[in-house]
Amino acid sequence: MTRRIVRTIVQTSTAAIFTFIIIFFLDRHYRVLPNAIHTYLPTHHHGSVITDITLTTCSTLNPFSSCKLDSKKWHRVEKDLYLKQSVLGSAYLHVQRKREEELTSDDKVVIDVTVGRLNPSKSSEGSDSDEKWESRPGGLWIKRSSKRGVSDSKAAVTAVDVLFGDDAIEARAGWALTGSTHLLLDGGSKFHAAHITVRRGAPVEITKPVPRVRDNGRYKIMQLADIHFSTGVGKCRDSLPGGWDEKHGGKCEADTRTIDFIERVIEEEKPDLVVLSGDQVNGETSPDTQSAIFKYAQLLIKHKIPYVSIFGNHDDEGSMSRAAQMELIEALPYSLSKAGPVDIDGVGNYYIEVLAQGSSGHSAITVYLLDTHAYSPNEKKYRGYDWLKQNQIDWFRQTAKGLKKAHKEYRKHHMDVAFIHIPIPEYRDMNLTVVGEWMREASTAPAYNSNFYGALVEEGVMMVSCGQ
Repeated sequence: MTRRIVRTIVQTSTAAIFTFIIIFFLDRHYRVLPNAIHTYLPTHHHGSVITDITLTTCSTLNPFSSCKLDSKKWHRVEKDLYLKQSVLGSAYLHVQRKREEELTSDDKVVIDVTVGRLNPSKSSEGSDSDEKWESRPGGLWIKRSSKRGVSDSKAAVTAVDVLFGDDAIEARAGWALTGSTHLLLDGGSKFHAAHITVRRGAPVEITKPVPRVRDNGRYKIMQLADIHFSTGVGKCRDSLPGGWDEKHGGKCEADTRTIDFIERVIEEEKPDLVVLSGDQVNGETSPDTQSAIFKYAQLLIKHKIPYVSIFGNHDDEGSMSRAAQMELIEALPYSLSKAGPVDIDGVGNYYIEVLAQGSSGHSAITVYLLDTHAYSPNEKKYRGYDWLKQNQIDWFRQTAKGLKKAHKEYRKHHMDVAFIHIPIPEYRDMNLTVVGEWMREASTAPAYNSNFYGALVEEGVMMVSCGQ
């Protein structure tokens, strides 16, 4: 009797699994299930899909022109394609998007996007009759499909953005630049090239790397300070190597040279962690901060190096606040950066733990990072740059004290290090141990001393390093 019951249960379970597989297959290709059930399947995309894309231009000389479309149907990508550098007008990208369960039989889903002067169909013969390239302003071409299940496919475009500059590069997981050229806008080379970038399918979940000392007991941290990336290739403002003008026609692309230099150092030093200690972005020359951030991020992602970052006095002088930048950076591959507590001054007060070698769960190194802000809030009394605030120092003390018990469990010597951007006043003290040729540039430490150095000493921090 018991054996018969078991056999019945096995047969029923097998039939149920087989039935589920068949229904899953049919729904994936032919959408046989109603939306109420389909939304619970793993193939269902829970976000929106893009159903159309277009571009609008508006002229300052024509009061009747508008860069706005019906907000009930269209979502505008809030980036002026001229980056507000044209006195004659603006241009914006717009997308229509719907949740999968809102799609009707008349809707089509965007499955491909490109940019060019000619119809891409000539180079893609034999495509499905339902999937024709459609022209949009600015040399934009989109391909849409009304096939059942296309909204769940990996081809479905689910987000659209714009990046700028001849050296524009994408750093987000699941995103990719489209086409072989930039949008065709009036004005040509006078403005930064605008490139379409899209995400297909659901957002990619990022697994954060766990920093760990190598098996040989070594761990190398490389600091990148004040790289000052721009939107576009940038212009060199410091001295050039001898003979540069003759070899390069007087043209010096700052960011290109900086990236080449950083890559050579990475390949030679092979760091385990990179600390970006502020002024990654030169705000004054970065009308699109996002494009500048992606350049250094993609370089580190390509080399699979974990990195942390803090801000300097120039990072938020462009198009994005510190909070917006950190939200973007936190979501990038290999980034261990954090916004930190919201109830203390600044953005980017946090720490990371580097675990001991092997499979140990003990911390071997604690890296503290703090936001030193930008310019003095009281220029008349304290000229120059800002300083660490008392609630930041209190947070550091409390955090360091709270970690000490766990750190004592590490059988070797635990190390604490810290990184900031603006130097503390003690950098002017010639009696302290200073590593580096800092005399090439005078310290920009603030006039006010909030005594962060005292807190570092009391909590046993072995080294503090800054930008400038």
